[in-house]
Parts: sequence; structure tokens; C-alpha cells
Amino acid sequence: MTGTAPKTPAAKGIPVGSQAPDFALKDNHGRTVRLSDLRTGPDPAAGGHGDGGAEGDGGGEGRNVVLVFYPFAFTGVCTGELHALRDELPAFVNDDTQLLAVSTDSIHTLRVFAEQEDLEYPLLSDFWPHGETSRAYGIFDEEKGCALRGTFIIDKRGVVRWSVVNGLPDARDLDEYVKALAAL
Repeated sequence: MTGTAPKTPAAKGIPVGSQAPDFALKDNHGRTVRLSDLRTGPDPAAGGHGDGGAEGDGGGEGRNVVLVFYPFAFTGVCTGELHALRDELPAFVNDDTQLLAVSTDSIHTLRVFAEQEDLEYPLLSDFWPHGETSRAYGIFDEEKGCALRGTFIIDKRGVVRWSVVNGLPDARDLDEYVKALAAL
């Protein structure tokens, strides 16, 4: 648990093949985003909650989700990774796929970050309860108080189909996301 290894036993994340934990997080505009709203059909784990209806976002067909956790806004590696996603946005935000990026920053920080960096996809705040969603995905670094670099490709039924978890200093390979999505 000490040293500089990019991966630790606590950094494995939830296993591929498991149901992705649902969440309700505020985005950089203060809107609530729920993973279950992007799923196909009724979500038995959701207990019928929602924002007043199932019409709209999923259209009943659901969307695959690229769920990207990153440590902090305004840091070099994080900004570089989010720019790479922005530059390839049509592969990650379309009729079939939704990109969601999550950090433990406040929604106010994320709003300024998104505006300054021209990020036009949802940046979700796991600020309070602090790191609750990151913990649910098994990638919260208790010492640093932030998420590790975890990415989860979640299918339309809410099942994790691919994942990678890197330590704080290690950027992820965007091409791997594209390959994982193509396999769905």
C-alpha cells in the first residue's frame, strides 16, 4: 500500500460483468444525472425513481455509457485526458453512447473548468457525500480524497463490459475505449 505503483489492490474497481452501481450526481450546470436514466427498459434496482418520467433521455432504447473518473479539474493529466475526449466527442456522445466524466470537485469548480476548457459533455460532481460514487466503483483514494483514473464501459442494461483503473499520475489510452465500445 506504499510506494509509487500505479495500481494497488484497492484500485481494482468493480468487476467486469457486474451491474454498475446507480448514482445521482449533479453536473456542471446543477442538473441531476442518473445512470439508471440511460438504461434500457425498467431498472429494477431504481425502484421507480426519476425526474417525472422515462421519456426523453433514453427513449426506451437506452445508451451505452463511458464513465470516466478523474482526480481533479485543472490538473495536467486530467485536463489532457478530457481534451482528448473532447477532440473525439462524436465517438463518445451520440445516439448510442453517452460520456460522463466524474470527479470529487464541486459543481462550481466543474462549471468554470468546462467553460475554460470548452468541454461540452457532462462533468459530474462526486463532491458530497464526498467520493460516494467513486467508492461504489471501488476507485476512491482515501489518502488523497479523490478518485483514481478509472474508466467503465457500461452497456444499455447497466452491466460493466470493460474497465481500466490507473493510478493518479498515469493517463489512460483513449483508443482502448473506442475498441471496447465497438465490441458492444
